Amino acid sequence: MSEVWKPSVTVAAIVERAGHFLLVEEETSDGVRFNQPAGHLDPNESLIQAVTRETMEETAHEFTPTALVGMYMSRYVSSRTTQQVTYLRFAFCGEVGKEHKRPLDVGILRAVWMTREEMLECESTHRSPLVMRCVEDYLAGQRAPLSVIYTHPSVIGEFRG
Repeated sequence: MSEVWKPSVTVAAIVERAGHFLLVEEETSDGVRFNQPAGHLDPNESLIQAVTRETMEETAHEFTPTALVGMYMSRYVSSRTTQQVTYLRFAFCGEVGKEHKRPLDVGILRAVWMTREEMLECESTHRSPLVMRCVEDYLAGQRAPLSVIYTHPSVIGEFRG
């Protein structure tokens, strides 16, 4: 029997306030890069829970998703392992809430607000081409209601078969 291929599922928050987008500056294996607040889906977690958690961990801001901007697939060769990794990214837009006094996730240098133009000026330092693509799709008005995402109750909490 051959090994089952599994993509890495990630979430990202597209957070806009007064023409500025919330990004994180983070340390990566390729150096310091800019990205949306983003990260991996954890076991027993819904996509909505994941994007809310990642935004808090990486920016110390509350985030309430209101729509799905898009689903993106990308492939990338890891500089550490030289293995190809496939990512499925679910990007959400929503409302930013209170900022908390708390440390940011390991590897996150700071949260920063940038305009689209400022993002374009530093595009060579984006974590991936999806950073700008998600913002462009958001600005184009691309939205799907959260109701298009269904999470079976057994996925959240203890699995009961």
